[in-house]
Amino acid sequence: MKTWDERIDEVWDDATGEEVGDDTIARIDALAAERGPDDARAEFERGGARDSAGRPAEAVVLYRRALALGLDEEHRPQCVIQMASSLRNLGEYDDALAVIRAEEELSADGPYRDAIACVHALILASAGRPAQGLSVALLALVPHLPRYHRSMTTYAREIADADT
Repeated sequence: MKTWDERIDEVWDDATGEEVGDDTIARIDALAAERGPDDARAEFERGGARDSAGRPAEAVVLYRRALALGLDEEHRPQCVIQMASSLRNLGEYDDALAVIRAEEELSADGPYRDAIACVHALILASAGRPAQGLSVALLALVPHLPRYHRSMTTYAREIADADT
């Protein structure tokens, strides 16, 4: 018998490469129902299904609920990244920035820090601050460079001022 996580993964594997629609949402909702309405992970998965189906407003409600119920350290950053992205898609840039910046502080050394920086950069670009977005993206890239850390960090910080 497959675990709940394996069955969730199976739904997402089946959805890979396709547009997510009502069928995927129904499958995720059925699995979520097994865990009850007050399960943070179930609400996160329900939000993700709606997000993938192009329903960001519905997703944000479920993401907020999942966070309020308390997600584990693996899924919390994923939820925040996805929620911030959905808020960006809704044009709610200030809320998106507040959410992603708070997660940046919590996950400064975590495995999702680069993904957080990417979403942060996208939000800034969408909010009409593309130079600041480029700066965030460059600063996330600097640790991965074989050399030039100091100079690229300086340039990235300088370019952020172009939006002011």
